[in-house]
Amino acid sequence: MTETQARIGIFGGTFNPVHIGHLRAAEEVVGALRLERMIFVPSSAPPHKVDIPGDRIAPAELRLEWVRLAIRDNPHFEVDALEVERGGASYLVDTLRAIGGRIAPEKPVFTIGQDAFLDIDSWREPKALFELAHFAVITRPPNALAPLAGWLPHCIRGIVEPDRSGVFALHRRAGTWIRLVEIPALDISSSDIRNRLRNDESVRYLVPAAVEEAIEKSGAYRNTDGMRRR
Repeated sequence: MTETQARIGIFGGTFNPVHIGHLRAAEEVVGALRLERMIFVPSSAPPHKVDIPGDRIAPAELRLEWVRLAIRDNPHFEVDALEVERGGASYLVDTLRAIGGRIAPEKPVFTIGQDAFLDIDSWREPKALFELAHFAVITRPPNALAPLAGWLPHCIRGIVEPDRSGVFALHRRAGTWIRLVEIPALDISSSDIRNRLRNDESVRYLVPAAVEEAIEKSGAYRNTDGMRRR
């Protein structure tokens, strides 16, 4: 089986907020797959996530601006506002068709964490996703999963052929591929950062300094009464 070289990566997500873990993961994938650029695509309204009391999703325009600030010094990174500009629920299949149409006949590499990959059968048009893009599935030690053949989404079983390495599979019809990319484990999460901000705790070195300043000015994660806890 042959892994065709791809140049363009897509990193989608809520980025609520973007943090160092996101940036490091993107950098690892760019290096491992020798990509020319990684496009960050912040979602407008993620269909799998909802606001819960005391833990809101920041406005899409703010999250987009924070990503712009976070990536501005990396020549391999860029941001695309298409989901924010489109508004409404953000579905990956629409984004892949839009970006794929720009770079055709080349296909992009969608970067996804292993937890989200395991849930992909519940996404809109999941079978089509694997025809529209290659997939780089991020795994982290010590929780890297078993060989890829054992946990492929149901929608593509019998359609993609895993190789003996356990980290690669090829789509029989579309020629797209799935590859596991192991990256260093960084115990950083957006939910922890939001909690720290609500409790007036430091997030220095968890998010880029410019992003930390912008979040503070926005007040996006303050308590609903407008006050920070002390």
